[in-house]
Amino acid sequence: MRWLRRILLDLLPTASIGTYLTIMVALATLPLLGFAAFLLLELEQSQFQSLKLNAGRDAQTIGRSVERKISDMETALTLVANSPEMRDGDLRAFYNRVSESLKGSSMYILLAQRDGKQLLNTRRPWGSRLQPMSNIASLQSALRSGRVELSGIFFGQTSQQWVVNLTMPIPDGNRAGVDAVVLTQDAASLASHTSRENLPPGWSAALLDDDGKVVVSSGEDSRPSGEQFPPNWLELMFGSTGSAVFYQDGDQYLLGYARVDEWPWRVAVWGPVASAQQTFVTAWRSLLLGSLGLMALSLAVALIAAHQLRSSIRTIACMADRIGQGDIVSPQRTRIVEANYVAVALSNASFDRAEAEERVHFILQELVHRTKNILSLVQAMMRQLARSADSVEDFQRAVSGRLAGLAQSIEALARQEWGGIPLATLVDLQLATVVGSGDRVERHGPDLLVNASAVQNLGLVFHELATNSVKYGALSVLEGRIRVEWAVEEEASREPQLRLTWSEEHGPPVVAPTRRGFGSTVIERHAASSFSGQVTMDFRSNGLRWELLAPLSAFTGGTAP
Repeated sequence: MRWLRRILLDLLPTASIGTYLTIMVALATLPLLGFAAFLLLELEQSQFQSLKLNAGRDAQTIGRSVERKISDMETALTLVANSPEMRDGDLRAFYNRVSESLKGSSMYILLAQRDGKQLLNTRRPWGSRLQPMSNIASLQSALRSGRVELSGIFFGQTSQQWVVNLTMPIPDGNRAGVDAVVLTQDAASLASHTSRENLPPGWSAALLDDDGKVVVSSGEDSRPSGEQFPPNWLELMFGSTGSAVFYQDGDQYLLGYARVDEWPWRVAVWGPVASAQQTFVTAWRSLLLGSLGLMALSLAVALIAAHQLRSSIRTIACMADRIGQGDIVSPQRTRIVEANYVAVALSNASFDRAEAEERVHFILQELVHRTKNILSLVQAMMRQLARSADSVEDFQRAVSGRLAGLAQSIEALARQEWGGIPLATLVDLQLATVVGSGDRVERHGPDLLVNASAVQNLGLVFHELATNSVKYGALSVLEGRIRVEWAVEEEASREPQLRLTWSEEHGPPVVAPTRRGFGSTVIERHAASSFSGQVTMDFRSNGLRWELLAPLSAFTGGTAP
């Protein structure tokens, strides 16, 4: 958590209230705008999927309309082929009757022989000289199959326009020598079937024959009859119905397609996705304008609020300056409720000044008392070190290091007015004095506030353990690590105990000392006697393990005198 706090402090520079309020407005508004944009994108994606589905359905709808038209043509062809005039072989009467029936329509009837010779064509007057059929291949295909067949689009020589044929074979033996009855339909007359009002703006539709040629087309990108539909588009049209996505000139397009039931023709609808999603462009524009307006309004409100805050803070600052000069101040009323609370608190603080000064005098007296106790401890420590020191220099180094550790503990206690400090903080202070960094030290344990006496005594113990580790133990090599752990053990048969463990890992091989110096005395006898506990020393091959088990009250009780 501390590293996160440091990062946040680095990211938040010193700035005015107006700046921070502006940032708050942005942080409050931008996520909402982002969420709204996310919803619009999701809705756009949903509409895109719906558009793909509808493209196939629109093509299918057009296909059903064309299928009904062809069925009507087939019905008319059947009626014509079975007319009495046809059975009697009276072609003139047949011509007159059929011409009258189809008058005003775009359909024409012709009678043909197997070789394509036309016996009759209602598009031309009776008795006119007729050329062979333009699309003999579709005639011969129908004669071979023996059923009604629909041709692809072709340019008729007689009509001089694009047409399609519906051919019905006639059984052999008729009196007129007719092999097939053909109904010719002008392709342009089928355009109404490809014009769908429910298609999105800018979309097009086309009716394609079996060879992929355009029979008729309508819409923004309509293709002329007889033109070959783009081959790469045809490759996307597999299956009876469906839709596909393709790109053209950098724009995304949708292609819906369907097969005309029972006939070899297909229907295609296509168009740019952007034109079908024009409503979303409008929504995005509205969102942008609304967002700018909302942010402008929010910023205006934030600036007004910042002005009120600045005025209130300046009032409070003036009160604080007067208190710093020793004056007693009365609370000043502002427009900010919290600032009024601060003004009242500052006024009360000015009256509490005298009481605070008395408390300072009391603390100074307590400090004198503590200093005497510390000097007694230092004298005892120096006497013990003097006995074990080999030279004046060794004595000076030993005293200097231990006094530095003791000074760290006393400074931490002074900051807390001798009310105790957390055990984790004590570990960090002592190790920092010896090692200089806590990167190779792990500590684990519950939050525990230890009293002043425990701080001084444990400080000495940790200092000795760290010093020995730097000289002979894990901290003497780069790979070495220290683990400090503590835990509270509670049993019904005795008072709660604190188990404190110092473990060294990845250091050089450990050898038990052959003589007992000041450090050994501190970490064993002094630690045990100071806390009325038991100390265990384990010189393991992979590192020293020191453990103290003592009553919890020896660490957390009232501050020692």
